[in-house]
Amino acid sequence: MDSHWLSPKGPRLPTPVLRVLLKWAKSLRSSGVPSLSLGAEMGSKVADLLYWKDTRTSGVVFTGLMVSLLCLLHFSIVSVAAHVALLLLCGTISLRVYRKVLQAVHRGDGANPFQAYLDVDLTLTREQTERLSQQIASRVVSAATQLRHFFLVEDLVDSLKLALLFYILTFVGAIFNGLTLLILGVIGLFTVPLLYRQHQAQIDQYVGLVTNQLSHIKAKIRAKIPGTGALASAAAAVSGSKAKAE
Repeated sequence: MDSHWLSPKGPRLPTPVLRVLLKWAKSLRSSGVPSLSLGAEMGSKVADLLYWKDTRTSGVVFTGLMVSLLCLLHFSIVSVAAHVALLLLCGTISLRVYRKVLQAVHRGDGANPFQAYLDVDLTLTREQTERLSQQIASRVVSAATQLRHFFLVEDLVDSLKLALLFYILTFVGAIFNGLTLLILGVIGLFTVPLLYRQHQAQIDQYVGLVTNQLSHIKAKIRAKIPGTGALASAAAAVSGSKAKAE
């Protein structure tokens, strides 16, 4: 990750997001993916957008996303995609024809304005393809392992928490549809980071209090469920003995 986002002088990402990004960067570094710098650069650009570092760019992206999602509320996704693609093609074709007209009146060379993007090499080497395939396979296996953990009740508390989450989502789904939630999510992405940066100390304090309360509740639930308390005590004893041995 770019050190600018970790320095105290620059804007800071919310702690959970920062942990996820750091974990993702470490996994890429350990797997030897050659596009780590590209991924870090993309992460930095996304953070710039969410923090409105460039107001014009963030405004254009936010407006475009909101207009597209609001159009999907009234039109089919096929119609919206076709109109967006048509507008895009009209813009690129118009610019290309404009350059040709300038060449015809001897006021330009008529070069393709998108030549720099056309020259970008998008092919992957065999090593890069193998690494990406391994990474995708690793993600799929990890997701399957997590699903097995939850749905086959490897840990009763984790499965109960997931069941509670889905139960809450049934009420959310009765009030909002998926597109409305997506619109609210986009609004949250472009507003929550700014609010966090402006009120970071207060938010961290309240999040810490909520986390402590949830930890206490989780510990009480584990203690009341038969077998889980003994397993937790055994795991704590084993980890303590390992720490003493080290």
